[in-house]
Amino acid sequence: MATGADRVAGLGMVALAGAIFLYYTVWMIILPFVDAEHIIHQYFLPRAYAVIIPIMAGVVALGFIGMFMIVVTAGKKKKTS
Repeated sequence: MATGADRVAGLGMVALAGAIFLYYTVWMIILPFVDAEHIIHQYFLPRAYAVIIPIMAGVVALGFIGMFMIVVTAGKKKKTS
């Protein structure tokens, strides 16, 4: 059973993911249809980052997964030797 702290942490992570999703959705789907001089454009990064940020996040995530697999594999080899 989850404790109060676990629930608050989970709610915070869901809220953060929702905020990121909403920001990215507005940035990519709605903003192209708004005039370039509109004040809302100052709250968003240039569109080039829309490709760079997800690619870099994917590279970092794959790096962490690869390092985890290496550590687990190395640990199993030490135990069997």
